[in-house]
Amino acid sequence: MRDNQQRQQVRAKRDSITNDRRSYSRNSYQMKGRRGQMPRKKPNSVKIIPLGGLGQIGMNITAFECNNQILIVDCGLAFPDEDMLGIDLVIPDITYLKENAQKIRGLVITHGHEDHIGSIPYFEKEINVPIYATKLTMALIDNKLKEHGISNTVTKNIVTHGDKVKLGVFEVEFIKTNHSIADAAALAITTPAGVIIHTGDFKVDHTPLFGEAIDLARFAELGSKGVLALMADSTNAERQGYTLSEKNVGKRLDSLFAEHLRGRMIIATFASNVDRVQHIINSAHKYGRKVAVEGRSMVNIISTASELGYIKIPKNTLIETDQIKNYPDDQIVLITTGSQGETMAALSRMANSTHRKVSIVPSDTIIFSSSPIPGNEKNVSKIMNELAVKGAKVVFEDTHVSGHACREELRLIYALTKPKYAIPVHGEYRHLMRHRELAMEMGIPKENAFVLEEGDVLELNKRQGKVTGKVQAGGILVDGLGVGDVGNIVLNDRKLLSQNGLIIATVTLQRHASQILAGPDIVSRGFVYVRESETLMEGAREVVLEAVEECLERNISDWARIKTSIKEALSNYIWKNTKRNPMILPIITEV
Repeated sequence: MRDNQQRQQVRAKRDSITNDRRSYSRNSYQMKGRRGQMPRKKPNSVKIIPLGGLGQIGMNITAFECNNQILIVDCGLAFPDEDMLGIDLVIPDITYLKENAQKIRGLVITHGHEDHIGSIPYFEKEINVPIYATKLTMALIDNKLKEHGISNTVTKNIVTHGDKVKLGVFEVEFIKTNHSIADAAALAITTPAGVIIHTGDFKVDHTPLFGEAIDLARFAELGSKGVLALMADSTNAERQGYTLSEKNVGKRLDSLFAEHLRGRMIIATFASNVDRVQHIINSAHKYGRKVAVEGRSMVNIISTASELGYIKIPKNTLIETDQIKNYPDDQIVLITTGSQGETMAALSRMANSTHRKVSIVPSDTIIFSSSPIPGNEKNVSKIMNELAVKGAKVVFEDTHVSGHACREELRLIYALTKPKYAIPVHGEYRHLMRHRELAMEMGIPKENAFVLEEGDVLELNKRQGKVTGKVQAGGILVDGLGVGDVGNIVLNDRKLLSQNGLIIATVTLQRHASQILAGPDIVSRGFVYVRESETLMEGAREVVLEAVEECLERNISDWARIKTSIKEALSNYIWKNTKRNPMILPIITEV
């Protein structure tokens, strides 16, 4: 009896242990998942939100968002297209950043070109955040802030290459690169999700004219530790090979000085290309020439760079433009703006004979030390022709090299950094697509190479990357002191006026009575020459009169309906007689 009870107790205890083991095994299986692993913690993600600089050249600005904090890289402008009549500048729409201003930890700048710093004053007026940039870049930014009267209200932090700046959850390291302006930097942005490398505008120049070469060793070191994403310059992604060194241009300029020992030398280049300007000054001094500087931006940048030690001008070399007449022509070099054919730039005014201080003569040698920016080719060609008509010698072959990396340099950066994701930036759509193809050639999976549009929200982590949303983005038009007050409707009106002209039809009506007191009168601007089109104008007047009288006979007193009748009748008449569509503006006054 006792043995049976003991056997039952042992059996019950054994069954209990077995059930416990099964329960533990089942719970453990559920916890681990089907593959027998513990459930993985969701990885940290970072959002990359380009608000400009994609699908176009210029207006570069990108927001990085992680753990409810935002870092901004660059804040540039774009210059207006040909159809943006009367527009001075185009700046990025920062509505999303204004809505999330409390999250922003800082504004970090890669270099001092207008397409990367030009919108900073407008940005800082809306959202006052600290700025981080290298010395020359910050000086150029400060000049802009002073022009807008806000320099004293903005916190400016100067950094050097190799510095690391902690901004909330972000740590930003400034890496030495080469570009067509001094002090350019790439950025290694460390986030909780991983390291993102943003190259800024760059090229690989092993033999720069001045300063050090790009810090490729640091790119390799970062690559060995693991890079989440690479955001690289796409401007020259269509060009095979390597970008030539700035030293090539230095040799070419030196040879031009040796060849042209008689007459003045007038050299047009980008004001921001400090190294190029320095070499021109050095060559001028070598061949016994005085240097004059013309053009507001050129004067400002040379002055700033000289104060900071980026340009060294030999004693008694620099003279004022007014002093040119005091020296023989073969002792003069003039460094000027206008290499892109800008209408109001100094070289354009010289070519048009509207410059107050400099007149082009046949003994002058004009050197274009730049390449036309896409869209400026026609303007540059026009200036060259006007200079040639005046008998000057125009030189443009081999006098410029790009500041942007070609395909082999991009391949090198990919090979060094070995990123998980590729995000082409800085370029038109075709540039971005060619860059994406290159990234895939370098082993980036197709699903990890992203061609984004402005406003896309790209969310990345170590497992996957995908576009998860869209924010408001685009361009805001600046016209004089007006920011954003000119939109598509106004631009369409300007375009219509520029193409077809304007007709104004005025008529005066008696209040509370269906009677015309004066008019209609027809005024034309940019449509036809009135004195030679009297018959057409008289016919237009009669058409308007008939339209108004018909409305009054039908007891229509609503001005909007009367104006519509005038526009329709006059538009039909004008098209029938001229096959043109001028803007028609009816004006009704009541007395």
